Amino acid sequence: MKAEGSALETATARRFSGPPPRRLSQIFEDLAKNAKTAITMEQLRDALGDRSFATLLVFFALLNLLPLPPGSTLVLGVPLLLVSMQMVLGRKTVWLPRTILTKSVGVDQFRQMSERLVPRVRWVERLIRPRYWPFADRRVDRMVGLFALLLSTVITLPIPFGNWLPALACALLGLALSERDGLLLGTAVAVGLFSFALIAIIIGSAGALAAFFLF
Repeated sequence: MKAEGSALETATARRFSGPPPRRLSQIFEDLAKNAKTAITMEQLRDALGDRSFATLLVFFALLNLLPLPPGSTLVLGVPLLLVSMQMVLGRKTVWLPRTILTKSVGVDQFRQMSERLVPRVRWVERLIRPRYWPFADRRVDRMVGLFALLLSTVITLPIPFGNWLPALACALLGLALSERDGLLLGTAVAVGLFSFALIAIIIGSAGALAAFFLF
């Protein structure tokens, strides 16, 4: 049964998305191996290619999952809005301010970082892989971007306990898009919809309490 399931996953991935994209661990490993000078953010973005959106979506979403002081999401949610909005507009590469693109990391420092990062990324890649991807073209990027934009908007709102689940959903969306994992995409959408329902309950309860005490 397991072999049949694996064969079905492989056949589905080939049917809808063609050859699987180069894995993130391989991208970082090749950059570290071939680097001659400092690695800039622009080089990293270009190396990621069409995966730059998914990778940055995960990165900025993870920042919003950190236990930071109240109100931090008002700032940290903005990069998520920027990335997801560009996905909706159909851009092929992420636009970032020039001041960010010119930031660089030394060769030795980047290699040390890659040595720590790549094994962890490979561990994640064993769990997430191309399977059951139901889309045959790049329109999915805009669809995922639209859902991420809605989640990012919620993240920036000052809602008590209302930011963590949308940020988690954004991170899962980025991982699913990066690896063309249909199962993870479904999970991400479910988490996102649950977060919307939960926030609606929180806002509704707060409104009911306010009305009770005021009237």
